[in-house]
Amino acid sequence: MMDVFGFLNLNELALGLSQISLFPFFDMAHYIVSVMSLREQPGALEVSQRSPLACWFSSMLYCFAGAILSALMMADAPIAPLSNSTNLLLATLMWYLVFYCPLDVVYSLASIFPLRLVLTGMKEVTRTWKVLGGVTQAGKKYKDGLFVMIAVGWAKGAGGGLISNFEQLVRGVWKPETNELLKMSYPTKVTLLGAVVFSLQQCQYLPIQTHHLIFIYTLFTVTNKMRMMLLGSSSYPFSTLESVLYKTLFVRPLNFSALRDLTQSCASQNASDGSTSTRPHAQNTDQSESKESANGKKTN
Repeated sequence: MMDVFGFLNLNELALGLSQISLFPFFDMAHYIVSVMSLREQPGALEVSQRSPLACWFSSMLYCFAGAILSALMMADAPIAPLSNSTNLLLATLMWYLVFYCPLDVVYSLASIFPLRLVLTGMKEVTRTWKVLGGVTQAGKKYKDGLFVMIAVGWAKGAGGGLISNFEQLVRGVWKPETNELLKMSYPTKVTLLGAVVFSLQQCQYLPIQTHHLIFIYTLFTVTNKMRMMLLGSSSYPFSTLESVLYKTLFVRPLNFSALRDLTQSCASQNASDGSTSTRPHAQNTDQSESKESANGKKTN
């Protein structure tokens, strides 16, 4: 893999990407896109006017849900992700500007498609670091705990979707059918994929350097998300493979043809046996009735 990166002159680019600082611009893009996603939920604007505190709390869950959920899974304080006052104030500022800016200037500007495309791409960059951070955090405490690393990395990268039902309760909404585990969205699926590959790499099952994997995964998530936005499509490259695996491994007919044929043959055999057994009984009944009538005539 390193030879391929060296041949394409991408080694320095991958190394530079792995050393990039997310604060403040990438974090700001993450907060803006997250709060905009909350604002576009049904009833969110009414909640912002009725209860600004509930709206702020829901926004912070959108912004820091992954860190909060991963902290709970690692038996850490769930309030710890909010201890960084700088990030909390920055997220609060983005929340206020998106919901309460005069003339709705910030939301209107961020909704312009080219600008939103750039902000969404920057948010996808932060996804890589969140997944890798969760995997690394779990790996330090549970060495070679592959499934624990996958779970924590998945939670830290897609926490907003995984605790969406709790966030809806803050706004007074209860929709259990929207549970991400019942019907996973694209961000949840691609985050799970990232958690798996980064966990395999950290456990030495995937022979690739960390900064190379960061570059590949980031390039995949950013380009695929932009493609989906440009084409207005909800499909992703692995949708066909996912459908084939699902139908092959988990879908089966409710009634098997062999079992149904066996049941029908048994039912027909029982019916024929019942009909043959009733015929002698009917003949015996007719004979007894004729004898009784004859005896009655003799008596008369």
